[in-house]
Amino acid sequence: MFNRRSLMMAAASAFVLTAAGPAAAQETIKIGNTMPYSGPASAYGQIGRTIEAYFNKLNADGGVAGRQIEFITYDDAYSPPKAVEQTRRLIEQDQVDILFQNLGTPSNTAIQKYVNAKKVPHLFLATGAAKWNMPDKFPMTTGWQPSYQTEGQIYAQYIQENIENPKIAILWQNDDFGKDYLIGMKEALGEAAETLIVAEAPYEVAQPTVDSEVLSLKASGANVFFIVATPKFAAQAIKKSHEIGWEAERFLSNVSVSVGAVLKPAGFEASKGVISAAYLKEATDPQWADDPAMQEWRAFMDEHYPDGDKASSFTVFGYGVAKTMEHVLEQAGEGADAMAILEAATSMDHVENPMLLPGITMTTGPNDFAPIEAMQLQRFNGETWELFGDIIHAESS
Repeated sequence: MFNRRSLMMAAASAFVLTAAGPAAAQETIKIGNTMPYSGPASAYGQIGRTIEAYFNKLNADGGVAGRQIEFITYDDAYSPPKAVEQTRRLIEQDQVDILFQNLGTPSNTAIQKYVNAKKVPHLFLATGAAKWNMPDKFPMTTGWQPSYQTEGQIYAQYIQENIENPKIAILWQNDDFGKDYLIGMKEALGEAAETLIVAEAPYEVAQPTVDSEVLSLKASGANVFFIVATPKFAAQAIKKSHEIGWEAERFLSNVSVSVGAVLKPAGFEASKGVISAAYLKEATDPQWADDPAMQEWRAFMDEHYPDGDKASSFTVFGYGVAKTMEHVLEQAGEGADAMAILEAATSMDHVENPMLLPGITMTTGPNDFAPIEAMQLQRFNGETWELFGDIIHAESS
């Protein structure tokens, strides 16, 4: 469906590349990517399309650091075997310079060793697994968003401090994505985890619904429901828990906070009161109505991605991470090779990004490949997310 090669250059530029041969390749950087444009996590496809639209804009404006961007993005359907196949295609056939924003913990896990063996930078992945911050073992791979373990720790801390006699039930995706959240929460709860967590229900991405899992978790008598799920299943869990009258305090993994893609399908009334954590500005939050960066994002969406969902956190995410790559390419400079781009990506010093919440910046170094390590809690009020509390940094969570 979306196995397409996205050549984002004007027709004249494409002609020059064809006519000039290898020398012209220096004027182009090939960036490869896989995304679930189909399958159980297809809601995330908006991230790839937003990145594509932003790179199109950059090319129309003259490129970055003297070069045009050739963005090649393929559908992996959120399937690790398909991700392996498409990644090999990107590296061995398309000969991309770098990989960028490949989505999903299972898919990136499947390609990580291969990509590092090939010495292709594997940058700013669209997943918060802790394994993307292992520079000694995987020097080509970096994350972007806060880690799932940190997020799980933040929820555990809040639950212990604010909910009387908590009994926690957890719905989690049965892969490394779900396991990382469990690790974070259990580490923060410590020895109390054995008594505070009263029920767990893993689910498989191939199953049609999680309704039966939600019913069994409610039967545990839990008064806290932690939903560790990708958008389709998160919407189902929110909706079902509301339908059966489960009056638990609900916590939702950040990867599924999209108002348009998750909370609207679940029902705004059903979603009211759900708590999550944020590091990006929320598209529907009225406090950002006059924010210059959000106004710029809306203008970009209107002009360059008019079919995109302006109520979705995924288009904000895609725009923010594309701006991060723009910054890195500029820092690497004209004619930079793949290793120089990797160096720029792993030596950021409190870099600001207009889509991040105030007080959150991006920093990386030789021993820390995790750019964003802070979040703030938020609660859905039935229309939009409302931030509350202070910015929480990983080292203090």
